[in-house]
Amino acid sequence: MVATGGQAQDQSQNQEPDVLNPTSAVTGLPQKRYYRQRAHSNPIADHSFDYPARPEDVDWRSMYPSIQQGQQVSFADVGCGYGGFLVTLGEMFPEKLSIGMEIRVKVSDYVVDRIAALRRRCADTGAYQNIACLRTNAMKYLPNYFSKGQLEKMFFLYPDPHFKRAKHKWRIINQALLSEYAYVLRKGGLVYTMTDVEDLHKWIVTHMEEHPLYERLTEEEANADPITPKLYQSSEEGAKVVRNKGDHFLAIFRRL
Repeated sequence: MVATGGQAQDQSQNQEPDVLNPTSAVTGLPQKRYYRQRAHSNPIADHSFDYPARPEDVDWRSMYPSIQQGQQVSFADVGCGYGGFLVTLGEMFPEKLSIGMEIRVKVSDYVVDRIAALRRRCADTGAYQNIACLRTNAMKYLPNYFSKGQLEKMFFLYPDPHFKRAKHKWRIINQALLSEYAYVLRKGGLVYTMTDVEDLHKWIVTHMEEHPLYERLTEEEANADPITPKLYQSSEEGAKVVRNKGDHFLAIFRRL
């Protein structure tokens, strides 16, 4: 039976609208196209964040359901993006807790949903219970989350280069912030930096070598680190650079 104009209109009004499902029916993982957000964010802007007054106030169990008494986060992926490298850390170091820190709300939502989906998919093995993501501004609130000398490793992979000179103060590596990073890093802890922008690489190396609490690893030491090969394309940004046949600039520093 063919519906009249009035009937067709009534039927269309009574039909349920199509609901977009952000989860892939094939992989069971969230689809990035539903979480897209502009690549750049002003870290100096007064974003709305909930943050703890001190590290003791952080509810780590809400992020790591299997956390043991006295266990602490050891690795921090600052500006973790869509979480590709964070997932790799979880796979490489199952006994360590790794946190991803991301300022963009939709991107951090994606990583949280991605981890939840991975945990469901691996419920029988308990994998990925050791990684988590929180939305925060690491340039402002890092000491609110980590105590002195807590972290073993920090990662700054493909950070925003902020090309304009007036915005260089927004760069995640600068002298003031390096002192904060030294505070939360244990002696002998490592800072991993990777970028595809040579100017930013030179900026990072210059500032870190000028700081009295860091020394750069030799090329032999960097190549011997099992994490080094993963830095090139575990993250989404790194994979994009590889696809585009771009350059990679690596520098790893030890906390003195």
